[in-house]
Amino acid sequence: MTLYAFLAVGFGAAIGAWLRWGLGLWLNPITHELPLGTLLANLVGGYLIGLAIAFFMQHPGVSPEWRLLIITGFLGGLTTFSTFSAETVTLLLRGQYAWGTAIIAAHLGGSLLMTVLGMQTFKWMQQ
Repeated sequence: MTLYAFLAVGFGAAIGAWLRWGLGLWLNPITHELPLGTLLANLVGGYLIGLAIAFFMQHPGVSPEWRLLIITGFLGGLTTFSTFSAETVTLLLRGQYAWGTAIIAAHLGGSLLMTVLGMQTFKWMQQ
């Protein structure tokens, strides 16, 4: 591991985590049943990782530090499986099974769909 790789991951992760934190502060108070900040972070992150993966596949000569900065660092810091898990379990423990199930579907299905859309967007932009 080089110093540049180490710094790329750390810098990207800090920016991504700060953005996720800000989204949570801004959007999560809207409704306690559906933490919108966490959902938006995961959906936007899914879309952006699709774009990034498609870009880096098309441009293999780009420095690996850029991939570490964007995918591992920034998008790793922005998206959050642990927060999604904690929020969902909290709802389930409260007996809010419908909301818990809906959130599971929204995060998992939505993130997968957004990743595919991100990859397709990049493909469309190349035409």
